[in-house]
Amino acid sequence: MKNSLEIGTDTSFALNFLIYIQNIYLNQDQNEEKLRFPYLPITVVFKDDFEIKFKELWNEIFQQIAEDNKNGVIPFYEDKDLYYEKLFVINENSSKAFNQIYKSFNVWWHSFAGHISVEKSVDEIGQQLYTELANLLIQKGVKPQRLLNISLIYDECLLADSQITSYFSVIPIRDFFAKYKELVSKLEACID
Repeated sequence: MKNSLEIGTDTSFALNFLIYIQNIYLNQDQNEEKLRFPYLPITVVFKDDFEIKFKELWNEIFQQIAEDNKNGVIPFYEDKDLYYEKLFVINENSSKAFNQIYKSFNVWWHSFAGHISVEKSVDEIGQQLYTELANLLIQKGVKPQRLLNISLIYDECLLADSQITSYFSVIPIRDFFAKYKELVSKLEACID
């Protein structure tokens, strides 16, 4: 059997921005040893049901990206009002804080240290992963029917379930290094 595996990777603005907001939210109640990027020395007023709303928004964006990837379209979510209205208390102070957060993320994301670094951080191990997954599929006689899409996120999603669907998965870059063995099995499960 010939290798027919194709993998496409991207970095979703929308999902990475959600991780950025998640980490700001989590940092407000963490001790110094457990802080996550980005650390902001300000208190942000999130909605009381932030974790529920976060999970809903994550699932909504995940589903949209998964559907769009099936059709070869990669959506770009820069509708900042969507995040603000769902996750933040609506008032003048939180609006100002949100705009600062959004600008901070945008500056980081569009810099060389942002999405380009996220993509490039897994290049070498990504080649190894591709080879291992392709060989596994050949051994099992599985022929992929289409492109396997992987959306990279810079940190773990702790407030929503890590989802996989047919030919689509969201993976934190840490998993390429700390959970490599599980990653091969996770991606194999995406191919049906």
